[in-house]
Amino acid sequence: MYLNQNVNHYRMPNDTQLINDIQKAINAEYSAITCYEQLAKIAPTTDIKEKILEIQQDEKRHFGEFSGIYKNLKGQQPTYKISEECPESYRAGIEFAFKDEQEAVDFYLDIADQTNDPFIKDRFRRAAADEQNHAVWFMSFISYVTNNSKVSRQVENYGAKGALSAKVNIPSNANFRTSR
Repeated sequence: MYLNQNVNHYRMPNDTQLINDIQKAINAEYSAITCYEQLAKIAPTTDIKEKILEIQQDEKRHFGEFSGIYKNLKGQQPTYKISEECPESYRAGIEFAFKDEQEAVDFYLDIADQTNDPFIKDRFRRAAADEQNHAVWFMSFISYVTNNSKVSRQVENYGAKGALSAKVNIPSNANFRTSR
């Protein structure tokens, strides 16, 4: 039997938690779409920019699918808002995106587990797999930034000798108690 995705099956679920979670997922996708637009504009290379925009397309697809599921369950369009602001700097933004994608994986799998509807279960499992893939990409962007930034390294007095010869400044008014 084939599932026709174009047919609207209005269901009145007993579990309002599922609807609330789907609304939260819609807001998360909307936030990601907005954030990735911002990150793409400040990406350090054209290749990274293109990959971020590709990830954004997945998020737009998730947004549409989740909105359709919500409409089928509630009989009305969802509302949406930015749930978390995207950091302004590129490095902070990709670190934020990496963490957010990882959290989305677990959240979407939880949603899939709480429903008996095969279509909803499938869409959220697929979205979880996409989010895991996105997290890997954002981790590679973090690695790129880390490997291409100038690292200041102590080249003298390092290791055990450096630690043993380090000078420690203790304020003259410091009070230390010793045990008796």
